[in-house]
Amino acid sequence: MLAWPVLGERVKGWQWLALLSAFAGLLLILQPWQMRAPVFSTVLALSAGVSWAASGVWVKLLRARVRTDLLPLTAWQLLLGSVPLLIVAFIARPQPITWAPTLVAALVYNAVPATALAWLLWLYALQELPAGMAGMGTLLTPLVGVCAAWIQLGEQPQPIEAGGMAFVFAGLAILIAERWRSR
Repeated sequence: MLAWPVLGERVKGWQWLALLSAFAGLLLILQPWQMRAPVFSTVLALSAGVSWAASGVWVKLLRARVRTDLLPLTAWQLLLGSVPLLIVAFIARPQPITWAPTLVAALVYNAVPATALAWLLWLYALQELPAGMAGMGTLLTPLVGVCAAWIQLGEQPQPIEAGGMAFVFAGLAILIAERWRSR
């Protein structure tokens, strides 16, 4: 929704149906009427979502003004983003680290594919798509989370969650079909 006032990206035609479908699906998956989370946790989660949206808009604005490659942009974002983490690590004084192969594997996984590659792909999506459409693609995250919990943990989605997943998938399918049609 930030792409509309800041970038002038208007929602039009079938995109409205896709947006409403994905939003309805997200509501059914998250079920905010049943949340028992503390207010602080909810505020942090909403702030993270707004921050993510603002970063997508910022990248679009930056790349419209300054010609920069995606790899250096990703590297600088990750470098600057690690500074607050290092400060917190020094302040928190955690227990000594016990280096084990599983810890090293987890760190490598989190650093390379889960962070660096994911950011590079996100920036590529922002380069190739309107910010609103790229942002809608991130709605696959709760869909993948529910499916992963089903496969890995045996947590079968409730009918309301399954309906939400269907709405999100339908919204994304409408967006993809509209994008292909407009080419």
